[in-house]
This record gives sequence, C-alpha cells and structure tokens, in this order.
Amino acid sequence: MNLAELNSGEKGVIINVKGYGSFRKRIMEMGFVKGQLVEVVKKRPFHGPAEYNVMGYHVSLRPSEAYLIDVITQEKAAEMPEQPFEGIIDKERLKISIISEGKNISVAFVGNPNCGKTSLFNFVSGAREHVGNYSGVTIEAKHNTYSYYGYNFNLVDLPGTYSLTAYTPEELYVRKHIFHNNPDIVVNVIDASNLERNLYLTSQLIDMDIKVVIALNMYDDLENSGAVLEIEKLSRLLGIPIIPTVATKGKGIPDLFSKIIDVYENRDPNVRHIHINYGKEVEQSIRIIREQIKQDKHFMVAMSPRFLAIKLLEQDSHAIRFVSKHQTSKEVLKTAYKEISRIEELLHEKGEAVITDAKYGFISGALKETLKPGKSRRWIHTNAIDKVLTHHFFGMPLFFTFMFLMFFATFQLGSYPMAWIDAGVGILNQFIKASLPQGMFNDLITDGIINGIGSVLVFLPNILILFLFISFMEDTGYMARAAFMMDKIMHKIGLHGRSFIPLIMGFGCNVPAIMATRTIRNRNDRLLTILIIPFMSCSARLPIYILFIGAFFPNNPTLVLIGMYLTGILLAVITAHFFNKTLFKSKEAPFVMELPPYRLPSTKSIVKHMWDKSAQYLQKVGGVILIAVIIIWALGYFPQNTKSSSELDSNLVKINLELNQTVDELQKNRLVIQMNEIQMEKKREQLENSYLGRIGHFIEPAIRPLGFEWRTGIALLSGIAAKEVVVSTIGVLLQSDNGKGTDDNRLVMRLREIKHDHGAAFGQPVFTPVTALAFLLFVLIYFPCIGVVSAIAKESGRWRWALFMIGYTTTAAWLVAFLVNQIGSRLF
Repeated sequence: MNLAELNSGEKGVIINVKGYGSFRKRIMEMGFVKGQLVEVVKKRPFHGPAEYNVMGYHVSLRPSEAYLIDVITQEKAAEMPEQPFEGIIDKERLKISIISEGKNISVAFVGNPNCGKTSLFNFVSGAREHVGNYSGVTIEAKHNTYSYYGYNFNLVDLPGTYSLTAYTPEELYVRKHIFHNNPDIVVNVIDASNLERNLYLTSQLIDMDIKVVIALNMYDDLENSGAVLEIEKLSRLLGIPIIPTVATKGKGIPDLFSKIIDVYENRDPNVRHIHINYGKEVEQSIRIIREQIKQDKHFMVAMSPRFLAIKLLEQDSHAIRFVSKHQTSKEVLKTAYKEISRIEELLHEKGEAVITDAKYGFISGALKETLKPGKSRRWIHTNAIDKVLTHHFFGMPLFFTFMFLMFFATFQLGSYPMAWIDAGVGILNQFIKASLPQGMFNDLITDGIINGIGSVLVFLPNILILFLFISFMEDTGYMARAAFMMDKIMHKIGLHGRSFIPLIMGFGCNVPAIMATRTIRNRNDRLLTILIIPFMSCSARLPIYILFIGAFFPNNPTLVLIGMYLTGILLAVITAHFFNKTLFKSKEAPFVMELPPYRLPSTKSIVKHMWDKSAQYLQKVGGVILIAVIIIWALGYFPQNTKSSSELDSNLVKINLELNQTVDELQKNRLVIQMNEIQMEKKREQLENSYLGRIGHFIEPAIRPLGFEWRTGIALLSGIAAKEVVVSTIGVLLQSDNGKGTDDNRLVMRLREIKHDHGAAFGQPVFTPVTALAFLLFVLIYFPCIGVVSAIAKESGRWRWALFMIGYTTTAAWLVAFLVNQIGSRLF
C-alpha cells in the first residue's frame, strides 16, 4: 500500500521511500523516513495535493509523490514484534516495528545481452528461463522470488540491452520498468571480460540517480586471462558497490545479496551519486535545461532532472514525448532545442555523439586507473573456430550439413523409442478395453482418450531430439553465426539479418519466435518477419509429418522431411519478397549484431532446455489436446440411435441367434465374418451420421478439389487448437474403420487402408502418395494454432495483421494443395 491510497484522517507507518536519489533524499529530509507515523490531514478533490502530518509538521505532497511512499496501517504494524533501534530516539516517538514489511526488496536485473544476467536470475530464483548465447533470448520481464537472511526479494529479469535509449523496444521496455515500477535496487550485471562496452549501460544508470549494485559476472574469465582489476577503487570511482560473481557456478551470489541489503539499508560507504563530466559546453546546457525542468514538479517526481536534461540533449524521442505531456513543455523543449543548436554550432557534432564520447572517455579513464589488461584465450579459440564455421565458401555448406544431421537424427533415431511407446499404448488400450465393462465409458477411455492422446504421445522422442540440436546451437553461440552468414541472403529477399534467429526459433515453436522479433528495430522489418514465421515448421507439425511420411514415403523419409522444412523456408522467402515490394517498403536498417565467444554449454543446461520445451509439449497433451480429443470423440459418438443403426442392430441379433444354434464350423466362420462386416458398417454409419460427420460433410465441397474427404477436413479443422490435435483426431476417426481397433493395427496401416465411403471415388483409397503430399503441404502452409494467432495480434498491436495472416496462409495452402493434387494425379 502507498501513501496516496490513505484517506483523510487515516494514519500509516512508512516502510519505504522510492524514486531517484535526490528526490528520495528531499522527501526523507522532510521527515518521511522508515518507521515514522504519518497522518492524512486533508485530501483535495480532483487529485490535487494532500496535506500530511509527519513529526508534528504539516507537509503538502502531490499524489504522484505520495505514490512513491510505501506504508502499512497502524493495526498491522502493532501486530509485529518491536525492532530494537540502535541510537538516540525521542521517547515520544511511536515505536512500531516494520521488520517484516520493510524487508521486502524489489530487485531488477539489468545488463547487456550475453552478460549472464538470466543465468544469475535462474541460479538465485530457481527459475528455468532459457539462457541462449545470443541477444534477444529474454524478450520480456521474468518474475520470481528469493529469500535470504530474513529478507524477501522480488526479482525481475529484464531484457538484455546495450543502453537505455529509445532506439529498440527492449531498451525502452527496461527504461519504462525502472521509472514506472521503481525497483528498490537495480543489479547491473556486467561481463567482466568486456568491461568497457558493458560499463556504457552503467554510465546511464549513474545519470538516472538510482540505487545500483554491480554484479561483475564471469569473473573467472577475467582472472584466467591474467587481467587484474582493482575492484574497490573502481567501485569508489563509480559510486557503486561491485561484487565479483560466476553465475553458472553460484560463486559470489551470497556476497551480492548481502551487498544489496547493505545498499537498501543505506549502510554501504561506497554508495554516492556522481556526475559524469560531459565537458564545459555540455555541462552548461545540462544546467540550463535542468533549471527549466525543476520548475515543474511533475518532472521532478518522475525522474532525475539531470537524466531528463541529458536525454533531451540527445534528442531522445521518448523523453521529448514525456515532456510534451506537461504544461511547461513548450518552455523546456524550446530551451533544449536552443542548447542543442548551440552545442552543434560550437562543437560541430550532434549532442548524442558528444555525450556518448564523453561517457566512453569517463569509462576509459576509470579503467586505465583500475584495470591491468590480460589476454583472453577464449577469443583465440573463438577466432580459430570461426575461420572454419563462418568461412566464405565452407560456412553455408557446413550449416546445411548440421541441418541435415538434425532432421536425420530426428526421424531415424526417434523411430525406435517411437515404436516402443506405440506398442505400449496398444497394450494399455487392449488391457483397459478388456478390464472395463462395455459401454460409453469404455469407448471414451479407449477409443477416445488413449487412442487420441497415444497417437500424439508417440512423437515425444522426435521432439526431444529436435530440441537437443536447437539447444546446442543456441547455447554454443553458433546460432548467432548462422544469422551473420545468412544476412546477405536475408537482405536479398528484403529481410533483416536479425530476422534469421526468430525464423530458426520457429522450428521449435512459432510463439516464442514471434516474440523474439522484438529485437528487430525497424517496425516494418519486424512485421514482415512476424508474418512469415508461420511458414516455419514448428515442432507441433512434426508428428503429422512423421506419421504421413512413414505411411506413404517410407523409402526416403529424411529427404521428404527436409523437403517439407525447405518448402516452408522457400514459401517464406517468396512471401517476404512479395510483401517487401508491396506492403512494407521501408528504409534499410543497419545489421548490427553481437557475435559472442563460443562457449561449451553444460550437459545440464542443454538437457534442461530440451526437457523444458518437451514438457511444454506434454502439458499440451494433458491440456488442450486432451480437451480437444474428448470433444472430437463426443461429436463423433453422438447421436447413437439412427434408423440405419437400428436396422443393423436387428441384423446382428439375428446373426447372433443363428450363430448360437449352428454346429457347422464352416457356417460359424461365415457368420462371424458377416457379423464383423455389419459391426464395421454400423460404426461407419454412426460416425458419418454423428455431429462430427455432419460438420465434415458440410466442409467437404471446399476441400474435395484437393483430393481430401470429410474426415480429412475434420482433422484439419481440429488443428486450430493445436497442430498435434490433427494426429489425435485422425487416431480417433480411423479407429472405427476396422473391427480390431488399435490392438493389432497401427495408425500408419489404417491411413493406407482408409477408403472413400461415398461419391464418384467410392472404394478408392483416400490417401495416395500424391494426396498425402498435398495434405502435408496444406498442414505446412495453412494458418497456425490459436496461440500463434494471438501472439501475432499482441506483437503487431493490431488484430487485423493476425486476421490477414489467417487469410493469406489458408488461401496459399488451398492453392498449393490444389496444384499438387491436380498435377500429381495426372502425372502419377
């Protein structure tokens, strides 16, 4: 609860004061300190200033200022044990403990990409966020909690960013979080092996005048290189405490959180606010703009006036928009533009460039006094590896070789455990069917849930193998090299080099891939990438590919599987080129991307990432897929009593009586075969007349030109929930096409045997290699699951882009499948 929430006459005990340094100091000097009782004397209407009684003085605060003061009620404070106070205190002062409420500390982790920030966050909080050796892995804030020495830490892992300008979405996101959420402590995670570049972000945090603790991460790399850093001296120069850490091994973590507590409790002597000297002319401009800003208290509450003045001199678009919202904006902006012109005229340089140079000058000077450089062997190894993997001639062939190995292993190695799981599902289904009494519940469990879920579960080994390869390429740093090598090709088709990583991520899941496009600075480039990511074959489509390829292309499974992925890439290229020439004509953005040193990931991290993604697959199986399977089974099971089924039941009764009366073995066999045929006919009739059958027949005219029939249409419709449901739907639908169910026949065999049940093609196979290929291409192209549609709407900021994607992908899928079926059926 904050002070602004208290009503007139109510009292509260202060537990924390937020905001930037000088504002916090001014508020505390007025008596708003931790443990002090404050009373709301009077609140004015229309969110005007309120009058407060603190330490016997009446003080006026605006709601925006009161919002930054956390309080608890007297009643809540009275229930807590008293906290001993070391020092002099007025006996009349209210002695109320704030021991528990005052020990909740909000901590934000901020740092460059690849600095180990998320590794530190994961180690501390036990979270399982993926750590990739390339930028853009953490693309939104991750929250968790941690307890240490009686303090409760609310941790936030913010996106990796090189600075706090308004140039990229992640930079703006981090800046907004710091100003709007006012974390008590910002932990600036720094890569110890790259201090000069990492400290640029630190210099901006210094300008913000907030409480910062530096986690000097990967400190073992700095020591191994032979470098020597005087940490205590650098800490004094920056005015920020520095703690060496090795996040992957947990080294320095206790010291880091002990220091966070010291800074929070104002016990660290090194904490002081310094001003980076930007030179005589720039400092003069900062002082003039700052004085203008101080005339409006709204600016004073929101952020440090010095930081805002510096951002205005840099012509930061977000800072200009922020100032424009207030009454004094004209005067502030007029002063800022005047000073910008003065600096440019005097120094013949943009204000942003002058300030950036001054920051690096400050950083360089501080490191010259404190750092004795060494020589990192890590870059020697990295450069040697890059000579091969990013070679002008051999780089691309090697990349495609890795891709081939990934798909070969996914199909071939995965086929063995897949067969074991399939056999286990069959045995379980047979056991349950025999154990439960015959009836609707038996049918739901066996024909519905086990048959539907089992048909999807068998593909778990393939998913595990696919993510094993993707995790290894991400964690080693090879994925960033792939983007580097692909930049020229991406440029040719109108895409940005940074688009390559989201596209590759799309092979795992389209949703995080779409979210990863936030690292692309240009909005048009970002939208274009979002709209072609659905062409990347996500892991949800893999079970469908493996099922149909195993059934109809058993002689060349790896080549066909690679062909499906390459077709998706080709369609993405064609679509990107077309959209770039029509919808997204824009200026080219520069390709700037960090190529981090190669790191050999631990087996634990790879297995954890692989299992995390596979666990998401299992959660889908137990969630949306289970629900979809039950709904599809119910739609196919009801209504039960139809005219034709009643006639068939009568025939079954007659044959059963005749079977009991006859003693001739030949006649008995004939009657058993006849009974099985009637039972199969009954199931076929029941399914066709069910609600599911009616839906299928309704959409059949639209898909008949593609060579598909009504059951195929139902399977495609079910993919709206999740693409894996297509396989489970086929499993549910085809279980009734023979009398033996799933016990003695696998889904592959039933796919080959399924026949058209009406029309001109009656009795002909539904799937041939040509129609199977048309079906696979339709699944590849038509619009993805609901989760992806929602992600596109969220990331683009417009539902119209999501609807547009649904329209063009489904149209393209129909046209491609139509051409393949019509041409293929004539040629073969």
